[in-house]
Amino acid sequence: MSGTLGTAATNPRAVFGSGWTPRLVLSLVSIALVLEIVSLSSTMAAVAMMPIGEHFQTDQVAWVTTAYLLAAAVACPLAGKLADIHGKRKVFLISMAIAAAGALTSAVAPSFLVLVIGRGLFGVLIACMFLGFSLMRDVFPPRTLALAVSIAAGGMGLMTIPSPFITGLLVDAWGFRSLFWFLLIALVVLAPLVLLTTPESPVRSTARLDYLGAALLGGGLAAILAGVSFGPSWGWTDGGTLLLILGGVAVIAAWVPIALRTTDPIVDLRFFRRGPMLRICLSAGFAYGTMSLYATLIPLMCMTPAVLGLGYGFGVDAKSVGLLQIPMGLGSVIAGITVGRMLRTTFPTLTLAGGAGLMMLASVVTAFWHVGKVEVLFGILLFGLGMGALTASVPNLTIASVPPSVQASMSSMVQASQTLIASVMPVIAFTVLNSNVATVVDGYGFYTDGAMSVAYLISAASALVAIVVVLTLHRRRNEITERVAAQTAAETAEREPVAVA
Repeated sequence: MSGTLGTAATNPRAVFGSGWTPRLVLSLVSIALVLEIVSLSSTMAAVAMMPIGEHFQTDQVAWVTTAYLLAAAVACPLAGKLADIHGKRKVFLISMAIAAAGALTSAVAPSFLVLVIGRGLFGVLIACMFLGFSLMRDVFPPRTLALAVSIAAGGMGLMTIPSPFITGLLVDAWGFRSLFWFLLIALVVLAPLVLLTTPESPVRSTARLDYLGAALLGGGLAAILAGVSFGPSWGWTDGGTLLLILGGVAVIAAWVPIALRTTDPIVDLRFFRRGPMLRICLSAGFAYGTMSLYATLIPLMCMTPAVLGLGYGFGVDAKSVGLLQIPMGLGSVIAGITVGRMLRTTFPTLTLAGGAGLMMLASVVTAFWHVGKVEVLFGILLFGLGMGALTASVPNLTIASVPPSVQASMSSMVQASQTLIASVMPVIAFTVLNSNVATVVDGYGFYTDGAMSVAYLISAASALVAIVVVLTLHRRRNEITERVAAQTAAETAEREPVAVA
């Protein structure tokens, strides 16, 4: 440990004071904007797929998203451990730099392969999602932390409003490459702002990096994600699909006993055996699975032509879908800020369960009442409120449940579970939808009203699982807070002699 722990450079109260200051606000804004870029990049990539396929004359455009997710699966556990060892701000900025290199590579790519490589590099930016919250835990004054985390998390839903317009404007005016230039410029502007406004975390782990564990865990997660991504097109009984999924499960199964015997594993599984992390990962994963599925179904349903008479659909374009999703973005921000204030007196398990409950209710409402725009907008508003409560609660729950020294590595596993389950839920729903095609127009299949309702009920079921799991965790909240307080106090006591020296 450095002997500068007690200096202004590493003491959050010496930098920020005990409450809100101009520098603290700028720090929050810079971190929140990086998280907004993560959210915006997914929308941009989805819109860019068709022009990318036409430009490079390829039907393998799924790799634009798959490479992004695979790189994230490998990078997140590694970034989490490196952040605990070397500093969260340092790894946060390195992740931004790698992502910027990826955006530049995609922007100038002479071939589809090079573009896919760039997308893989950009996928490292997903690590900033949990690194940002972990860094805030270490350097923000305690009285501001819950609200700041909630604002940063809830604000991501706000990007559902302008993203279709920004993306459409860029693509129409300058082509798909302009999207990657936009992301590059944003990261180049934001990196110095983070560096100048946010101090480095004083919290360090003395562990060494577990290279074997990083390779096994990252490789296993990447294989499972690849299998899930290509299963719908290859077929679920295809040898390649089974090899990837079962192979990934086998690699992770082989990693578990190794991690339990390793002194400094890439992820400390003791927190999964005795602590709350398994249930946090499951509840967050299924809640984010609900988010992923609902957000996928809404554009699909609203863009279906009304003249088909399927019992749903308004025949709107992508920009109009953005207008319909305005209540979701506004609801997300309102709920995120509200949860931030509630967490001063409420344990995050309750707000997470409440958010998942609102998303479940919205899924049920949309499943049975989707003929007119008014009821659809009502469901979208409910879902936005639930989404804001959820995204604000998950990082705060992780912060409240693990000690500072393993904050980043534990948060990386929450992120991994969210990515995995959020990838699986749409696949399950589309298995039902593709088995119930009502009509085909110009080679494109439109689904029956009953199948669409079932898809939304799958979204509701995912939210229900999240609620049940997190409520079992709520019963142990006092035990969790006492354990974390004891571990945090012990870690602080270990650092204090070094700081004095």
